[in-house]
Amino acid sequence: MSADTLFERITDYANRADPYPLYAELRENGVARQANGSYLVGSYHDIAALLHDPRISSDSSNRADTDTVPLLRRNTQLAAFIGLDDPEHDRLRRIAMRPFGPPHSPGRIDALSGEIARIAEELAAEFRDKDRIDVVDDFAYPLPVTVICRLLGVPHEDVPRIRGWTDEIIASLDLKPGKEEEAHREAGLQARQAMGMYLGDLADKRRGDPSDDMLSALVHDSGPDGRLTRSELMATATLLLIAGHETTVNLIANGALTLLRDPDACRRLRENPELMPGAVEELLRYEPPVHLLPQRTPLTDVEVSDVTVPKGAPLILVLAAGNRDPRRFDRPDRFDPARADNQHFGFGSGVHNCFGAPLARLETQLALHTLLPRLRDFRPAEDPPPYRRSPILRGPRHLRIERVPGP
Repeated sequence: MSADTLFERITDYANRADPYPLYAELRENGVARQANGSYLVGSYHDIAALLHDPRISSDSSNRADTDTVPLLRRNTQLAAFIGLDDPEHDRLRRIAMRPFGPPHSPGRIDALSGEIARIAEELAAEFRDKDRIDVVDDFAYPLPVTVICRLLGVPHEDVPRIRGWTDEIIASLDLKPGKEEEAHREAGLQARQAMGMYLGDLADKRRGDPSDDMLSALVHDSGPDGRLTRSELMATATLLLIAGHETTVNLIANGALTLLRDPDACRRLRENPELMPGAVEELLRYEPPVHLLPQRTPLTDVEVSDVTVPKGAPLILVLAAGNRDPRRFDRPDRFDPARADNQHFGFGSGVHNCFGAPLARLETQLALHTLLPRLRDFRPAEDPPPYRRSPILRGPRHLRIERVPGP
């Protein structure tokens, strides 16, 4: 097939379960210009250079008028600062980071370790009396959403509303045009607005009744960058809530599936639990929760592997393709829990590197440590499992496993 159809094929749901052959094709073609005027990049070194290139913008207002622009604009602006460039991006990010972690709140994430482990054990205890489990619904989703809601100060009884809004938002990230997808995009936009208003109202209550959660900290922070406006707070809190659990749901579910498919790796990690931090890094390379960044745009003509990407053209960085580039990683299609020199793109790179990475790492390490002894008694009920529709945030929609019959 022609390289100019790669974006169409990558975003085709029929290829969601195994997009890696398409990523290999992309790497072989270098930079692939698509029929709609966008440019796909899949090699590790090209992606790394572009993620650190100040000539590459994350603001879709810098994009020329092509067929993909309305689609990408509507689907990638989950919140303000991920769709902005410096210095405004840097200002908003610094404000958001102050109550989240180092250097201003160095103990916030570490202090959650015991609570995360307790929640994981409570969820996994349900496995004991069941012969069939959905790892996503019964474990991978409730763990991180409970943690991020507690961190932000969202009441437990409102978690179902959060899931409903989040499902609509993630469904809107399908990049294929059509009437059904347009309906998803409209529903996603409405869900983002509803979630933002909810979080804004919740933050307003903290103004007169402060607590120790992050919403309260954001409302009362009077640091050197000033305070967030109400609209900035709504957008930032929405991003923290969605990104604070959705990527981790995928990472835990992808990790569980990878280990179920690889009994030797499962056994190795059970016998050597000290390998778990490195194993999570390998999962971030091997089966990352975020597969592509569709919202980059050159501010001037840029040369990428002897191809000129013109100013304003949609530039799509396929991170998951770079993660399996054989020019960067030895035997990249092999899951190796002890892989060294693992500089993956699981959390992106550059100024937009995910600042929630420490929490995601901690949650996934504790989650998989808790799951490991249980997985030996189970096998996938269907493989591949049904995947979520989004080609951006890729992971199983359900991961049903069944108990292995005894002798």
